[in-house]
Amino acid sequence: MKFSLIVCTYMRPKALITLLESVKAQSLYPNEILIIDGSINDDTKKALELNVFNELKYFKVLPKDRGLTKQRNFGIAKVDEHSEIICFLDDDTILETNYFKNIISTYNDKPDALAVGGYITNEVSWKQASNEVLNNEFYYDGWVRKDSSRFLLRKKLGLIDKTNPGFMPTFSNGRPISFLPPSNKIYQVEQFMGGVSSFRKQIFEEMKFSTYFEGYGLYEDADFSLRLAKKGKLYVNTSARLEHHHDESGRPNQFKYGKMVLRNGWYVWRVKYINPSLTARFKWNAIALLLTLLRFTNVITTNKKKEAFTEALGRVYGWFSLLFNKPSVLR
Repeated sequence: MKFSLIVCTYMRPKALITLLESVKAQSLYPNEILIIDGSINDDTKKALELNVFNELKYFKVLPKDRGLTKQRNFGIAKVDEHSEIICFLDDDTILETNYFKNIISTYNDKPDALAVGGYITNEVSWKQASNEVLNNEFYYDGWVRKDSSRFLLRKKLGLIDKTNPGFMPTFSNGRPISFLPPSNKIYQVEQFMGGVSSFRKQIFEEMKFSTYFEGYGLYEDADFSLRLAKKGKLYVNTSARLEHHHDESGRPNQFKYGKMVLRNGWYVWRVKYINPSLTARFKWNAIALLLTLLRFTNVITTNKKKEAFTEALGRVYGWFSLLFNKPSVLR
C-alpha cells in the first residue's frame, strides 16, 4: 500500500528532527512526508534545510490555517492522489524501526479497518500477571499495571465501570489506550490518539477534523475517532511501537488547558452520547468535580504549584461556562 505521513508541527524544530531521524531508520519508509508547519518563526524551516529526508514536502501555513485540526485538514488536501493510507504523528514522538511496517500490515490483517493506531511504550510500566492481582493494579489480557490514584479513588466512589480500554462509558472518562497491554496483539477500539494514528484515505472524502478544537486541539482525536467508529472498525496494533516525549514547546498555558479539559471533554462525551441518562450526567459531573479538587490538592503535593492552581482554576471556569454556553456538537 502506498502511504503518506503528515506531521503537524508548531515551534518544535529539535523534536521534529529527532522524529524524522527515526522515520529515516524505518524498515518501511513512507511514500511521502508532509510537514505542516504552523510556527510563528522560521526555525523549523531552517532546521529542515540543514537535514535531508527523502520524499519530504514542507508547507508553512498562514495564520488562518494554524492550529492542529486546521493543519491536519490542510495536509490531507496536499496528499498524493495515489496514496491509500494517511498516517499522522505528533512531532515529539520517536518510532521503533518497524512502526510503519506493523501499521500497514494491520490493514492487510484487518481488511475491515478504517483506521489503525500505534502504541506508546514509554509512559506505563506493565508486567505479565501472576496468580494474584493486587488491589492497586489493573489487569487486562494477562498483563497488569499499577492503577493511577485517580482511577483508584474513582473505584472507591463508584465512578468507574468495566468498559474496555479504548471505549467510552455512558458517563465518559473511560480508560484510554494506555490501559491496553504491550501484548503485540491487535485490539478493536472506538477512540485513540491522533498523534499516533493512521486512516484509509477514502474516509476523508466524507469527514474532516473538526475546527471546533482550536489551537492545541485537546481531545480532537477522540472526537474524530468516535465519529469514525460509527461508520466502521478501528484498531490499535500494540506491536506498532513508539515513544512520546511530551515536548513542552508550543503547549497552551495551564488555565487554557484546564478550560479545554472540561469544555472539550464535555464535547466529545456528547459526540458519542447525544442524550445521556440522568445517572450518566451525575457521574460525569461528579468526576469533573473530583478531578478538579484533586488538581487543587496538587498545589500542596507537587513542585509545580502555580501550574496546578491555574489549571484547576481553568477547570472551574470551563465547568461553569457549560451552564451558560454549551458547545454546538458536530456529529
